[in-house]
Amino acid sequence: MENSAKPDLKTGFPIGKLPDGGTMLGQADGEDVIVARRGDELFAVGATCTHYHGPLADGLVVGETVRCPWHHACFSLRTGEPLRAPALDPIACWRVERIGDKAFVREKLAEESPKPPLSSPNSRNLPASVVILGGGGAGLAAADMLRREGYDGPLTMISADDSAPYDRPNLSKDFLAGTASDDWIPLRTPDFYKDRRIELVLSSRVSALNLQQRRIQLENDKTYEFDALLIATGAEPVRLTIEGATDSQISYLRTFADSRAIIAKAASAKRVAVVGASFIGLEVAASLRARGIDVDVVAPESQPLERVMGPEVGLFVRRLHEAHGVVFHLGQTVKRIDGRKLTLSDGTTFEADFVVLGVGVRPALAVAEQAGLAIDGGIAVNEYLETSVPGVFAAGDVARWPDPHSGERIRVEHWVVAERQGQAAARNILGYREPFNAVPFFWSQHYDVVINYIGHAEKWDAIEIDGQLDARNCAVTYKRGGRTLAVATISRDLQSLQVEAEMEASLGR
Repeated sequence: MENSAKPDLKTGFPIGKLPDGGTMLGQADGEDVIVARRGDELFAVGATCTHYHGPLADGLVVGETVRCPWHHACFSLRTGEPLRAPALDPIACWRVERIGDKAFVREKLAEESPKPPLSSPNSRNLPASVVILGGGGAGLAAADMLRREGYDGPLTMISADDSAPYDRPNLSKDFLAGTASDDWIPLRTPDFYKDRRIELVLSSRVSALNLQQRRIQLENDKTYEFDALLIATGAEPVRLTIEGATDSQISYLRTFADSRAIIAKAASAKRVAVVGASFIGLEVAASLRARGIDVDVVAPESQPLERVMGPEVGLFVRRLHEAHGVVFHLGQTVKRIDGRKLTLSDGTTFEADFVVLGVGVRPALAVAEQAGLAIDGGIAVNEYLETSVPGVFAAGDVARWPDPHSGERIRVEHWVVAERQGQAAARNILGYREPFNAVPFFWSQHYDVVINYIGHAEKWDAIEIDGQLDARNCAVTYKRGGRTLAVATISRDLQSLQVEAEMEASLGR
């Protein structure tokens, strides 16, 4: 919508035009603003999500919050605070004045002042120091939340990565496709860590974790002591040994450096083989096709993504990629690589300039196992994300937690879940004792098609499709025993938000 078509909210509008729970898009002093009504109260906030700039006017009002239709970030309508990842920055707020049956958006309000430093003694025992192992989404979100909540003690992040925390989902999407620049990928500027007194230790691996002495030793022999610890070490790519392959021929995609290395190889490549029809593998395929490179996908499944999303969605995704020129070799594995020639398990051969392996990841558990924490296919945590040792928490890809929505202990490898767990763990480190009950969410992008997925369904006995996959407008519901476990949507962002809100509300029933 052009700016001129948006009403000037400062000149006033009839309150009756705005239903309870509804929003109105307009402008104030040249900025896009949405007004939301909740009962008799009116709120005016910035119209754009601070994550990927999603249109909040197309989102959902839940209580005194507004949720982004793209990736389900959640903001307070009263303060603009980003209450849930993936957004980490607030939206602006304006004062609203009611005169008779009209409302007027007035001046922009100053950002809320930072919370005063927490101090003991208070109702909670605050840790003397906090160390976060891991520099991914969970680790950064936790550090950010600790400071937002007023924690003033020493705070250290130790990461094996050589880059400060970055936007990992983009590595296989826009960045790899060439439509996002390097400087768009870091989640925070260097000043963020300096201003908030977060000691960021990069390119460092833990050699020993002593939970009794509350001490961490790095491979370079440097030690750190902690009172509270968050383990957010993420996951590592599953690595395959392929007969005849050299290290220079095989690429993995997990880190910023990995994505840059693939881009460098792609500069002179004409044909690439992707082994694995996972979300990462298929997103890599789409991004390389955007660069004009021929792509062959080799995978043992009968349809891509069949195990996660079922055969119907798998067939749709396959046809989508085939329409963009991707060649699939399904039901196959790579038996051997001789130079540029790949030989598959059925004897098929073709040539590729290099190979990207995307056959899944496994949680990075070595440090937790060495320290003696309870392990259950991941670090076992309770509803507060606390491990078997008090004061030691885990979040993200490594954590297996009791999910109240499925009634099972689950571990998922989703970016938004990792960030939200980091936020929840941070608050619980500070003694809030709030159960982690967010509904799992992820999104996957294939060319111009985005699939949103809310909930968690490892097994199902029924799939219901409302709409048409081929029309790219549908909702796919995964059920077991008549109960909805998860819903995948295409071009139905609002419905995805509504499903999330319904799943949250069902916990109280």
